[in-house]
Amino acid sequence: MAALAPGKTVGILGGGQLARMLAMAAANLGLKTHIYAPDPDSPAFAVAGARTVARYDDEAALTSFAALVDVVTYEFENVPAEAIAVLEPLRPVRPGGRALAITQDRLTEKQFARDLGFATAPFAEVADAGGLARAVAQLGRPAILKTRRFGYDGKGQASVREGSDLAVVFRSLGQASILEGVVPFAREVSVVAARALDGAFRAFPVCENEHEGGILGVTRVPAAIRPETEAEAVAIARAIADALDYVGVLAVELFVVPGTAERPAETLVVNEIAPRVHNSGHWTLGGAATSQFEQHIRAVCGWPLGSTRRFGSILMRNLIGAEADEWADILAEEGASLHLYGKAGALPGRKMGHVTRVLPDETGR
Repeated sequence: MAALAPGKTVGILGGGQLARMLAMAAANLGLKTHIYAPDPDSPAFAVAGARTVARYDDEAALTSFAALVDVVTYEFENVPAEAIAVLEPLRPVRPGGRALAITQDRLTEKQFARDLGFATAPFAEVADAGGLARAVAQLGRPAILKTRRFGYDGKGQASVREGSDLAVVFRSLGQASILEGVVPFAREVSVVAARALDGAFRAFPVCENEHEGGILGVTRVPAAIRPETEAEAVAIARAIADALDYVGVLAVELFVVPGTAERPAETLVVNEIAPRVHNSGHWTLGGAATSQFEQHIRAVCGWPLGSTRRFGSILMRNLIGAEADEWADILAEEGASLHLYGKAGALPGRKMGHVTRVLPDETGR
């Protein structure tokens, strides 16, 4: 398919803050957007030219939506695979259904990464309480039980420690799960990268992430890792994108494990793959020559990818709940770039926006 011309319409499944920022990036490139989401209060509706309010299993609504757009993408990995199956025969869907199917299930995702030859946390499938007991016997404690689907920001997880009642732990999640062994990592990093329709690939500088209560709190760029480790992280992301025949922006979260006396070099363990723009890439909005949101729009429309050059040393902080009430102070701060998501209620644990601070670094960038 030829590249979409300016003026064409990008259909986006999902109406949250990621869809909102994608729609804003598309508008800057002269493209229209049509948001499909079940929630009539979706924040992306405020910045898009058209909307469809319908469930993801509404085949008639999906078919009508497809007729009004030129390409389809999605803002999150929990879009049902059945919705993509309806859309793919009608319009290009980027990233494709295979990438979504693999990455929306933690078990298949881990198996996929392992089959590519990359290290992951030790893991075992858990279908019931008895399966959890067998998995714990195999992996030991402490470990983390995670739902195979629909977990994010620390949700859908439970710790398995010494003395934990395994039946109670399993009931707390109540669905098919995966048990993961604990990785003794020094830091968590992520590669946010894009793969174009023609296979071209560009990665943003590797960033370092700190979580607070299971939610990403702070992202720093550049990550405090060796150049060889950064190159390896980018190579892992590229191999994953190529194996998925991926089109668009994706993020690969990795654990950096310190070296030992026997093996001094730090090593990388693949944690998660996100088939979309990612919270750890929000720093690119104002911190890089091309934001991750523009990069994703470029990729799914068949356009050339933009520069991933950063402007300096970056600190991005999520504004969670009432932290967004500090907006006036942030606006008065020299060098701070504020982004609010237009959500109605500042609930505890809810991402209301983010602030990016760009500082000159030793390179003079």
